[in-house]
Amino acid sequence: MAEADVVLIDDDASLASVLAVGFESRGYDLRIAATGGEGLREIERREPDVVILDLGLPDIDGIDVCRHLRQRTTSPIIVLSADGAEDRKVRALDEGADDYLTKPFSMPELLARVRVAVRHRRALAAVAHDEVLSVGDLAVDTAAHEVALAGRPVELTPKEYALLMLLVRNVGKVLTHRAILDQVWGPDQPLDTLRTHVSHLRRKLGGGAGAPQLVTAPGVGYRLLAPGDVVS
Repeated sequence: MAEADVVLIDDDASLASVLAVGFESRGYDLRIAATGGEGLREIERREPDVVILDLGLPDIDGIDVCRHLRQRTTSPIIVLSADGAEDRKVRALDEGADDYLTKPFSMPELLARVRVAVRHRRALAAVAHDEVLSVGDLAVDTAAHEVALAGRPVELTPKEYALLMLLVRNVGKVLTHRAILDQVWGPDQPLDTLRTHVSHLRRKLGGGAGAPQLVTAPGVGYRLLAPGDVVS
């Protein structure tokens, strides 16, 4: 059985060839589509574990492909963007992408992000109906609105709890500043509000070996990573 089924949507034939060797040598099943249209059809044929999407496609804008993918699949989407296209990364994430890489990138970095995406997709599917969500030593009782870290209660304000719940339900996914602000506070809230709450939440979660990491995606947003899920 393959490690995971991955679909790559990228018109760079030389890059696709290199990635094919890298993924297949590590036991992954990689399907390649050179256009956005081919990629969407590939997803309809069989839903993959992960989609890797280049934003610079010859037929359909990568942002639009990302939007269509999210309407058709719950598979994690890792976008590839050209250097300096920060606004494009943010737009793709707001349209449902889970992570991003800036070209050029290394094979080990891409593989690490794919492993994180696959692990969290499978973990979330296994606990989709549980009332207690866990990330490392962190446990969130969604029915009682109680949080514990390594068995010890963590006291949170209502907004800190709402922020943590959003991050836990999207563990491993990069959430943009605007997406977090809109979902936790509503529109037109200043970024400093989010930064203050992130600082408080980090302090309360601590930095223990079993604690999840609340990581900054510079200029983009934040993500929650399980212990051991280190990505650059």
